Formats: sequence, structure tokens, C-alpha cells
Amino acid sequence: MAENHLNRQFNPIKPGQAWVSDLTYIATGEGWLYLTIIMDLYDRKVIGWALSTSMKASETTMPAWQMALKNRPIERNLIFHSDRGVQYACHAFTGLLKKHPLVLQSMSEG
Repeated sequence: MAENHLNRQFNPIKPGQAWVSDLTYIATGEGWLYLTIIMDLYDRKVIGWALSTSMKASETTMPAWQMALKNRPIERNLIFHSDRGVQYACHAFTGLLKKHPLVLQSMSEG
């Protein structure tokens, strides 16, 4: 698991320095939906998101990451911070992050 590199530094001075992500559950009349967002802390803009009926990383964190990359390409060292959920810790997702040498994964403690 990644360390907490963000360390509560929530006010970066440039875009693309720190992205945060979370997954939430939405109850609907037809069952649960799962919303994953990625936000750039610089301007608080949601730059990637995914809505799915499954909690699989392939339908949550991974498509949200791909959208974020299209909307805001990585140009400098970037901290990507999340909780320690399985969608962020699985090999498929961490492998995506490792393809980008400027990205440092960060996770909340405990």
C-alpha cells in the first residue's frame, strides 16, 4: 500500500500537482450505482468520473483515470491520493499509475 504523500496539503499552487479520488454509492429504484470521481485539488474541478453498476476497478477507478488523463494530461510531478479501497489498491489500477513516471500514488492511512 502507498504512503500518505498528500499529508493534508490541500492547496497546490498549480494545476496537475495533486489529484484526489473517491468512490460513492448511490441507491436507485433499480439497485446500486457506483460513482467514482477524480478531482484536481488546484481548482477543485472534477476531471474524471465513471458511473457503473459494478464495483470492479475496470468499471470504476480505471475509466475515471483514463478520462482524467484526457481532460488534464500529466505535465509535472503529480500526487494521486485516495483511500485504501480495493479499487485503488488492485494490481490493475496501480499498474495504470505506474505507466506514468511522474505519478506518485498516495493513500489515506488506516
